[in-house]
Amino acid sequence: MKTLIKVVTVVALALSALAVSTPAALAAPPVNDTFPNATPVAVGFNEVLDTAAATTDSNDAQLNASCGAPATDASVWYVLQGTDQGVVIDVSQSNYSAGILVGTGTQGNLQTLACGPGTVGFFAAAGTTYYVLAIDDQFDGAGNGGLLNIQFNQAPPPPTVDIAVSRFGTMNGRTGVARISGTYTCTNGGSIDTLVNARQNVGVRASVFGFGEFFEVGTCDGASHPWSADVFPESGKFAGGKTITLTFAFSCGSFECADGFVEQTVLLRGR
Repeated sequence: MKTLIKVVTVVALALSALAVSTPAALAAPPVNDTFPNATPVAVGFNEVLDTAAATTDSNDAQLNASCGAPATDASVWYVLQGTDQGVVIDVSQSNYSAGILVGTGTQGNLQTLACGPGTVGFFAAAGTTYYVLAIDDQFDGAGNGGLLNIQFNQAPPPPTVDIAVSRFGTMNGRTGVARISGTYTCTNGGSIDTLVNARQNVGVRASVFGFGEFFEVGTCDGASHPWSADVFPESGKFAGGKTITLTFAFSCGSFECADGFVEQTVLLRGR
């Protein structure tokens, strides 16, 4: 009986030692770790994916060659079919410093369309296939991967801008500075920047040229707003009379910009 107990004890100890000495199984990489296994997605898709065991390879390096991210560690692939709409890919909620590369073409011959940390936006044209690489860019000084939180969202509407210039302006007889004004309407933009170029003929051959600018934030609400810009002459002084103006307006949203321009003859009056 004692012999049997000793045998059972020895076997149990041996199995215990074997269990301790056997290494734990390595975590498997995500299914979409490589280009051929890219996860098909559409606008509205989102997931949280553990990328700690994801790898990087020559396909990552080829796409990154025209982007220049400092690292493409813990990378995973997605594939999106274009549907003629703006797309925003957001990985900013991941628990590590994640980045995005978007390319078109074929495996080993991809052309970078957009890339950057956190969030990127682009227009996904119908009939075009877009390959998306989510990476650990190591901007936080660490890797490899973690919990990737990736979202494919519809981009906000592009900005619109419309600019108008008043037919009448003013000039300061002492300084020669002209003031040009008008109205603008813009939507979906964070700001508007208006640039004014003016030219006034003086005599038969001479001309006075000038430049002015107006900038405003938070007024792209679809309503009409007044604007004015002092135009400083680069040679001579502006005087009363006709002045040809060329005015450009730019408004930018999160991912796109819009512009407009108008050419207007302005009659300057003294002030």
